[in-house]
Amino acid sequence: MAKSALVKTVHTDCPVCNTFHQVEERARMTSTTIKGEKVFYEEHFYSCKNSGSAPDRKERNEFKTVALDDENLMSARNAYRKAHNLFTSDEIVTVRENYGLTQVELAKLLGWGEATIARYESKAIQDEAYDTMLRLIKENPLMAIQFLDKNGDKFQEPKRMQIRTKMIEKLDAYGKEYLSRQPLVSAYVKFSIPSDYNGYKLLDINKIESMISYYAEQASELYKVQLMNMLWYADALFYKTYNNSMTGLAYRHERLGAFPIGHQSLMQLKNVNVQAEEEYEYTKYHFYPNTALDRSELSKNEMVILDTVSAKFRNYSASDFVDSIQEEAAFRQTNQGDIIPYSMAKKIRAF
Repeated sequence: MAKSALVKTVHTDCPVCNTFHQVEERARMTSTTIKGEKVFYEEHFYSCKNSGSAPDRKERNEFKTVALDDENLMSARNAYRKAHNLFTSDEIVTVRENYGLTQVELAKLLGWGEATIARYESKAIQDEAYDTMLRLIKENPLMAIQFLDKNGDKFQEPKRMQIRTKMIEKLDAYGKEYLSRQPLVSAYVKFSIPSDYNGYKLLDINKIESMISYYAEQASELYKVQLMNMLWYADALFYKTYNNSMTGLAYRHERLGAFPIGHQSLMQLKNVNVQAEEEYEYTKYHFYPNTALDRSELSKNEMVILDTVSAKFRNYSASDFVDSIQEEAAFRQTNQGDIIPYSMAKKIRAF
C-alpha cells in the first residue's frame, strides 16, 4: 500500500466498528484507468483506529463514503483532464460563474444540450472541441457575446440583456487584455511546437509580463534596448542551466542585440507599463513596474536567474549591451536577421 498523509479528523458513523466517533481522513497517491489510459491521482479515505492497527488489519480499517468515492472519481478524471490539457471540472465552474450563468444557461449559450455542462462539472470528460469553445469564451468576452448573439433566442429578453451586460463588463475588465495579446500570439503561430528556436517551451505571456515588471523594479531606468537584451540573457541563462527557456520567446539577431520576434507587439501588451518619450529626433520607450502584477508567475529558479541578470546588467546603457552581446557566440555565429538557436546559449560568456 502507498504511504498516506493525514488530511484532517472528522466525526462520522464508522462502518468498521459500528460506532460514531472520530476518524482520520487520509490521502495517498494511487492510479486507475480512464479511457484506456493509466492516470495517477490523490485518493482520500477514512481510517478507523478503534479496531487495532496491526499491519495485516490496516486495509480492513479503511473505509470510504459514497461522497468520498465521488470526490476520488472526480480527482481521477481531473488528473486525466490535466494530462490532456483540458479544463478541470472546477475550471469549467469558474468559466460559468465568471459570466453569472447557471449550468443550463451556459449550455444554451454554447448551443449544447441543457444537461451537458452539468455532466462536465460532475462526471463526464469533455472532448477537445467542446473544451476549445469553453476556452474561447473564458479568454475572450467578445467571443462570448458572439455566442449570445447567435443563440440569444434561447433566453427570455430580460435575461438575455442581463447576460449581455455582464459580458460587456468582463470585456471592459479583461477582454482588452486578451485582444492586446493577439498580435504577439499571431507572431508565434510558427513556433507552436517546442524547438531549438523557442527553447523547447511555448509562449508564456503571463511570465513575460511579470519579468518585464520585475526588471523595471530593479533598474533605475529601463529602456527598450536594455530590456530586450536582458530578456534574451535571462532566457539564454535559464536554457543553459535547465535546458529550456523561461518565456518561449524566439530571438532574432538585430543591429542592437537579440530582440524577441514580435517585440513591437510585446510592448503593446495591456499589462506592460511603457511610456514613449520624445528625445530630439528619436522616440525612447521607458518601461515601468506594473504594481497590479505579482511574482506568482515566477518560480524560485526563475527568480534566481532574473536576479543574476539584473545584478549584472541593470546599470548597462544601450551601447554597453551592444558591446556585450556582440561578444557572444550566439551573435558572432549568426547573421543579422537570423533567428538565434537556444542551443548557442550553452556558450554564453557573460556569466
